[in-house]
Amino acid sequence: MNYDLVLRVGTKLILPFILLFALYVQFHGDYGPGGGFQAGAIAAGMVILLAVTCGLDLAHRIAPQSVVQRMVPLGVLVYAGTGVAGILMGKNYLDYSPFSHNSAQGHELGILVVEAGVLITVAGTMTSLFYAFVERGR
Repeated sequence: MNYDLVLRVGTKLILPFILLFALYVQFHGDYGPGGGFQAGAIAAGMVILLAVTCGLDLAHRIAPQSVVQRMVPLGVLVYAGTGVAGILMGKNYLDYSPFSHNSAQGHELGILVVEAGVLITVAGTMTSLFYAFVERGR
């Protein structure tokens, strides 16, 4: 397939900024709108944009399907593991207070880890769905 040179170069120039924005949305989610779901959707959109403008082979090199398929259960494991860690520390499931000597800092750290698990799961799921739909036509 013949891809437009301007679109390919423009996409490759903008990809780092899309990833940076996804990270901003991820880490700003505690203080304003955003969080793991939105950041995961942006990160998956970055891979989809790369596949559409530069070809599926390049997208598979950047985000291999085997890695993407492992991201979904890994994110769920991070989320659930955070809750189990709270139980092992003598508190309730997803009670983040034992993660730090200060309860507020523990809540902040726990939410950050849970949101990271959501990001991993959402990015993996959306990219997997895209790969499944693209492979269906081959």
